[in-house]
Amino acid sequence: MTSPTPQTRAERSAFEETSTYADVRAFIETLGQQTPRVRVEWFGKSEEGRDLPLLVVGDPPADRNLAAAGPSLPTVLVMANIHAGEVEGKEAVLHLARRLALGDLQPLLRSANWLLVPIYNADGNEQIGLDHRVEQNGPIGGVGTRENARGLDLNRDFMKLDSSEARALVALLTRWNPDVIVDLHTTNGSYHGYHLTYGPPLNPNTDARLSSFTRARLLPAVREAMRTRHGFRTYDYGNFATADAMDEDLEGFAAGDTRQKVWRTFDARPRFGTNYAGIRNRIAILSEAYSYLDFERRVKATEAFVEEIMRFVAANADMVLLETRYADAEWTAADTPREQGIAFALQALPKPVDVLVGAIGSLVNPRSGKAMRTMVESTAIPTSMTVYDGFVSTATRRVPAEYIMPASADGLHVIVARKLREHGIEVETLGSVTRRSVEQFAIAGVCHADQAFQGHRATSLTGRFKRREVEVPAGSLVVRTNHRLGRLVFYLLEPESDDGLTTWNFLDAALRAGGTHPILKSLP
Repeated sequence: MTSPTPQTRAERSAFEETSTYADVRAFIETLGQQTPRVRVEWFGKSEEGRDLPLLVVGDPPADRNLAAAGPSLPTVLVMANIHAGEVEGKEAVLHLARRLALGDLQPLLRSANWLLVPIYNADGNEQIGLDHRVEQNGPIGGVGTRENARGLDLNRDFMKLDSSEARALVALLTRWNPDVIVDLHTTNGSYHGYHLTYGPPLNPNTDARLSSFTRARLLPAVREAMRTRHGFRTYDYGNFATADAMDEDLEGFAAGDTRQKVWRTFDARPRFGTNYAGIRNRIAILSEAYSYLDFERRVKATEAFVEEIMRFVAANADMVLLETRYADAEWTAADTPREQGIAFALQALPKPVDVLVGAIGSLVNPRSGKAMRTMVESTAIPTSMTVYDGFVSTATRRVPAEYIMPASADGLHVIVARKLREHGIEVETLGSVTRRSVEQFAIAGVCHADQAFQGHRATSLTGRFKRREVEVPAGSLVVRTNHRLGRLVFYLLEPESDDGLTTWNFLDAALRAGGTHPILKSLP
């Protein structure tokens, strides 16, 4: 006798509660027992030792050695609950797994390899309480915490990889090499008129052709399907800001406020997951369900958004594979010097756009007694304003043929090698002394941020490069850039990078004004 088709805790509670870690495990294990189309794996452990589940869905599910074999189908990874107070993605992913394996989405099974991570921040999820995100419109039974058990925001950890969760997830990216990565969130900002907003990778170092495909082909198609098939309003993620100071202005349009507003996206740095995926040459999409839409509708909007991405990938499988493989090949085959950005600024669309401004009501959460903000779905007022939906490089540096880090008594090269390998980057070790012509960054000044962020006081440098002849000792590191993760290598090792190993204090012991940066550049 087979067990009943599993339901999520959200469904069982009429969307008053969200799934616990035990609920998620019970759901996916039951689903895996009911159909051979689902294989449940564990791709790592949380800081508190919880196994992190990965659902591999297919007919049959793809083999673990997929990336090495050179897949003939695109691979899609959908991850949820990176912030465990933003819980609709977790429920939506479980619903989609069930629909793919047993329901109406089965026709998509043979069009792509589907990877689902329903509960990435498992530890934060177990801290469900009524005092988290109290203004969010449900679930009334409470949600988990934004941070993991160590107090780290996992969506700021993709470059430094401080958490066990982030190291496990990046190892999954290296192992499976997905073509499309979808990251599910909930807004925490402006009173707009959209049910869901979305974003592509924002860093200008992302492959231009891949970025164009995502912005001009994939997302417009999904947006139109969300409108016509599901009745949901969607737009590029952002928040209202005042035009003069660009300060975030969450409410946006309070009564009597006459200040000019703009619509502004967030951040270009690859510490954010979708930006990180972009500089790994992959299509990435941020999903932000509107937090003042009620919980059930947020789940449905998120589920519909991912469904339409899946339908697009299935209908354009060859094109998706072509775009990601071209991005890899174009980077590795380049035989002329190239440059990448080290500093970036917001860039506006050439003309103002009508952005939908919403209205907010209020309800009392019957369990906490606190007020929740509610979306007035019938109010969506088109308002013309400047839209800053991307970034442009304001300073660039040449990409070297290789980075070199001489072996040193302080062992910094060992720390750097370990961090690079955690990202899936190949590191070579010199077997003998060699002499090289290099550029080395002469440090004029070292600045540390006044306040700590994620346990780090960010480091930035001023100075200039000087060409030198140096003797590089045996045991030194050599990291080449002519492979598919070359953009990531540049971002991690370039001395002036705004989100690299220098930024995150891994090299502080070797940095001083008047000295030189320990990583050398061997230019092509």
